[in-house]
Amino acid sequence: MTSREFIPSRLEFARKRRGTPRTKLAESVGLAPKTIQRWEAGNGEPREDQVAALAQQLRVLPEFFYSYEIDQLPDAAVSFRALSKMSASERDAATAAGRLGVEVIRWIEGIFKLPDNDVPSLTGWAPELAADAVRERWGLGTGPVKHLVATCELHGIRVLAVAPDYRSVDAFSFYDAGTPFVFLNTSKTAERIRFDLAHELGHLVLHGEHECPQGRVAEQEANDFASAFLMSRESVLAAGLVGATVNDVIRAKSRWQVSAMALARRLDTLGLITDWVYRSICIELSKKGFRSSEPGSQLVPESSQVLRKVLAALRSNGMSTRKLAAQFGLPLTEFNSYLSGLVVVAEDGAGSGGASSRPRLEVIRGGHG
Repeated sequence: MTSREFIPSRLEFARKRRGTPRTKLAESVGLAPKTIQRWEAGNGEPREDQVAALAQQLRVLPEFFYSYEIDQLPDAAVSFRALSKMSASERDAATAAGRLGVEVIRWIEGIFKLPDNDVPSLTGWAPELAADAVRERWGLGTGPVKHLVATCELHGIRVLAVAPDYRSVDAFSFYDAGTPFVFLNTSKTAERIRFDLAHELGHLVLHGEHECPQGRVAEQEANDFASAFLMSRESVLAAGLVGATVNDVIRAKSRWQVSAMALARRLDTLGLITDWVYRSICIELSKKGFRSSEPGSQLVPESSQVLRKVLAALRSNGMSTRKLAAQFGLPLTEFNSYLSGLVVVAEDGAGSGGASSRPRLEVIRGGHG
């Protein structure tokens, strides 16, 4: 995978991935900012000791700078949850991390047969109708979706984690060469992670590969899709929540594995409570700590079936997680950030070899009830 030719674009890529300005990087390694700029432009290259210093500061292995060319994802192609809260450097860092995540998945796809993309393109559809159409296509019925991560993986979506360093990013999604990717902030509550994933699914379905999936209207459409997808009209109407109280909402939310706030909003949207009651419920939920958390929740965050099976298969063929990380010029801790909260990573020591066949990975289907 690597050569001994220094690749200038990889220096710029690694720097943006860390959200590090040239001036700060230059100061940390005892160089002039213009020197970093020249290297990134392909005018000269660092000595071996300077490469080692740059790698340490940017949290990559020295080999990272000697691999193939790598480009940033185009900003306009990426859907960011809560884009308005992000700085330009945070956005650049997240998209760079996303690009590297794509490289990891492409390497995995060279060994394993992952599920094909089965996300329909429903541009222009009303979010509620689109959510119903996806449920029908995927055979989910009208009940709660019990295994959302596994369901999305089964239908070809590659799900990875947003690294802890980018936790100002809620979630983001994009298509790469026809393959849908979603990156999740797994530090949130299980309920909110599920809603974020459904929200990004909404972008993939409604805003497609060739549209700019950003802006207030697109965000609202993705929210409406997520709400309808997780809490189908039929299942909510059948739950007997007309005129629900705040305690009713808290008791009922576990049925759909959503936050109390999300369920209250859905009841309001479906006309099961009045606007006044909805506002009162929101005020009470905030007082009880449900604005940013889910007090008393026993819901465990979902894990990735695909990543778990991939890592187990690689380990059985002598490929440790550390060796896998080195394939991409990353230290183990940096590589594991893509798996954080989605799979338990056990570093099982050194090994040799790799998987020689392309086994198909099976993931469990999302349940409904």
